[in-house]
Amino acid sequence: MVPNTPRSDEKLSRWSLLVKPGFGVKRWLGVFLGGIVLFGLGLALVLHQILSHASLIPIVYWATLQFLPFWLRALLLSVCGLLLAISGWNHVYRIISTHFWPELQAPENRELFSVLLRRHERRTGPRIVAIGGGTGMPQLLRGLRRYTDNITAIVTVADDGGSSGRLRRTLGMLPPGDFRNNIAALSEAEGLMARLFQYRFAESEISDPAHSSDLAGHSFGNLFITTMAAVTGSFEAGIAESSNILRVRGRVLPSTLENITLCAEVRRPRTDGRDEWVVVEGESKLPRAGGQIERVYLKPEHARAYPEAIRAILQADLIVAGPGSFFTSVMPNLLVQGVRDAICASTAPRIYICNVATQAGETDHYTVADHMRKLRDLAGDAFTTVLANDRYDASQRPSENSDWVFLPATGEAIDFRLFTGDVVDDLRAWRHDSAKLAARVMEVFVECQSARPG
Repeated sequence: MVPNTPRSDEKLSRWSLLVKPGFGVKRWLGVFLGGIVLFGLGLALVLHQILSHASLIPIVYWATLQFLPFWLRALLLSVCGLLLAISGWNHVYRIISTHFWPELQAPENRELFSVLLRRHERRTGPRIVAIGGGTGMPQLLRGLRRYTDNITAIVTVADDGGSSGRLRRTLGMLPPGDFRNNIAALSEAEGLMARLFQYRFAESEISDPAHSSDLAGHSFGNLFITTMAAVTGSFEAGIAESSNILRVRGRVLPSTLENITLCAEVRRPRTDGRDEWVVVEGESKLPRAGGQIERVYLKPEHARAYPEAIRAILQADLIVAGPGSFFTSVMPNLLVQGVRDAICASTAPRIYICNVATQAGETDHYTVADHMRKLRDLAGDAFTTVLANDRYDASQRPSENSDWVFLPATGEAIDFRLFTGDVVDDLRAWRHDSAKLAARVMEVFVECQSARPG
């Protein structure tokens, strides 16, 4: 056997990919054949009209063999047509087998049709809306892009820390940081371009470590989006053009275009045993408030939702929230009333992805049930289904300042639908694994769809 030459069944399997449902080949092949049949019928009508008057035109009479019996003319035409078809097919086959087939058998081209099919499946995949921000949601998006190109990431604009906060205070623009992270996660750009977008300038100048540069702490992607927003005239247009340049599969949208501030009511223990309540303003200050966050809200409270975000939610086949910082990444989006109302109005499966570990200053000692209880308190019935990790070592802690987000105890009453799975990184068990998480989300999606009435 010639090396690297596929067997006949392998060839058949490869070509059979073209007739898989949804690829579009069968329907257009049917259109082509239908067109040939209609053309043939029209031509037959023309020929019939000509032959009916053949006796009046000598050239037509002799060219159409009218002097022979009908059965002999039909036989001669059939034989000639068959010989022409065989000759044409032999020449086409010889050209393909000599010039094209060897190229298709090259190792780098053997999966050509499989690649085309996967791309087609992604283009026609489910419409998924992911809601959140921070560093958790990009992990999910990297996994989901393997299943569909129809992804819309709805991102918080409440960030006021780091590079984003500085740009927000200096230029009065919306914070670009979370947008940068999610654009990079959905990008098809070369690795160098994606790394360039995420590059962060050093905190001090190399020539003088004691002197801080004006670019210190800024990421190139944040500056790029800021510049693009100035060039295009609006923040949302800048995000769209930045996505085009990095060949993003999907969209990244803000939950609102208003300049919102995330506020929290925090309960702090006092030395006399009683609690004091303080109001903290600013997303970056919440984890450092030194107490238990009891309630979060936006200022202004009735921020208008971004219309494209609402449209995406209402058209979605699946809506997910998280993973990410519960109070500072996920909740700011759900506190926008238009976003929350659209989620509740949607008939698509709605899944909250619970964090693997608690976050110091935000969700200390929170279990899965605590997350869902607080989510219901702040966002109503926007999410009543949760996906949580079930692989953790209860005898250890993920870090000094955090613990595992434990599942409900056996027999504990819960008012939400719970799905679990091993969705963590094998090397860093306190973080989600993008491939595992996306695969489990798609499994839950299919199960939720099958359980829906009708």
